[in-house]
Amino acid sequence: MGKADLHIHTDASDGDCTPYEILEKAIEKGLHTISITDHDTIKGYKKARNSDLSQEIELLPGVEMSVRWGEKEVHLLSYCFDPDDEDVNILLLQQSGARRRRMARIVETLQKQGIDIDMDEVKAEAGFSNIGRPHAASVLMNKGVVASFNEAFIRYLSSEKLDHINAEYCTLSEAIRVMKKAGGVLSLAHPGPLYSSDEIEQMIDIGVDGLECIHPSHPYPVQKKFTKLAENRHLMITGGSDYHRPSKSGYEPYFGIVTLGEQYVEALKRTSRQRKALKNYGDNG
Repeated sequence: MGKADLHIHTDASDGDCTPYEILEKAIEKGLHTISITDHDTIKGYKKARNSDLSQEIELLPGVEMSVRWGEKEVHLLSYCFDPDDEDVNILLLQQSGARRRRMARIVETLQKQGIDIDMDEVKAEAGFSNIGRPHAASVLMNKGVVASFNEAFIRYLSSEKLDHINAEYCTLSEAIRVMKKAGGVLSLAHPGPLYSSDEIEQMIDIGVDGLECIHPSHPYPVQKKFTKLAENRHLMITGGSDYHRPSKSGYEPYFGIVTLGEQYVEALKRTSRQRKALKNYGDNG
């Protein structure tokens, strides 16, 4: 069976590659299925969908959403939803607005610390991408405030450093409701270093369908632990390289290597088809 990578970022959010370049690399690596999962946007997916290379590889709709759950920010992967669904696109527009407002508050916080940065510089760095902390990190690097991307996050941009800045993202429950209605299947992104076992169980009870068991941040014992939990709870198993390129993460070597078996992709697609069929039945009933 073919290999799949269901966690890839493009320059539509905080990656370096265009959607077309991602398709080229995925085909070169021999991948059978991929999902472009940019942060809170499907612009990269739509560009890839409309390219000629999309006929040479299976491309699943995907997105990685930042959502609020209590006091925590949770990253939620959604797959196989209808990318043209009106409610999905409205929700993602709201997410983009929340990102811009949060970045304005981050810039203000850095300015109060005496850092030479302004919002226009961050917007220029983001270009047409969905704005995020990596763009602020790039500005800090370009101006010599920090020597590396990692230093920018450690000193200024980590969640711990910015814990007083509350994002206006949608809630976990709202994301689950909208995405499932559009046929989406939801998986908790890279849960290993982020959540306690009790927190994961609570999010499963709220309606998360699966766990990203296979991820570069998960050593084999962690991967095995989450795979066993997913199997015991009859959850979807997802995974991928979380590819951005070297300037954005250390996951460059894992593209084409950290992959998922096609049987798990088929389970995602089957669940999505069932949800879409139920929605159509309800709409026509």
